[in-house]
Order: sequence, then structure tokens, then C-alpha cells
Amino acid sequence: MLDTKILDEIGGRINKLVSETPAGDLEKNLRSLLQSLFFRLDLVTREEFDAQSQVLLRAREQLSALELKVKELEARLAGKD
Repeated sequence: MLDTKILDEIGGRINKLVSETPAGDLEKNLRSLLQSLFFRLDLVTREEFDAQSQVLLRAREQLSALELKVKELEARLAGKD
């Protein structure tokens, strides 16, 4: 059986070699290009999206409660006239 230390060391050496070759430069350039493209698309992370969804849900709930209160108040005012 192979020791995981040996596999980790081999993996580290391979990564080091790849990063020093044109393939490593290509990866860095491609990563930079994609990040730039995603930034221009104004994308958000899943976490940001989920957080904003929760904020919107709470705002909708509050709006519904306020609409109900307004209707009740309008009904009281209509009944006093």
C-alpha cells in the first residue's frame, strides 16, 4: 500500500512543475480572464443570493402585515362616518 505522505509529495511536485511551465501561465491567464468576465456580468455568489432572498421574504411579510393594518384602519374610519 502507498503512504499518503508519498502521494501528497508527488502531487505537490507535479503542481509545482505545472505552475512553472506555460501550462501554469495559461491557467493563471485563463483564471484571470474568467474572473474579469464574471465581474463584468455582475454575478453574485449563492450565499449573497440566498441572503437577499431572505431579506426580500421578510420585507414581503412586513408589507403584507402593514397592508392588513391599513385595511383595518380604513374600515374603522369608514365605520365612524
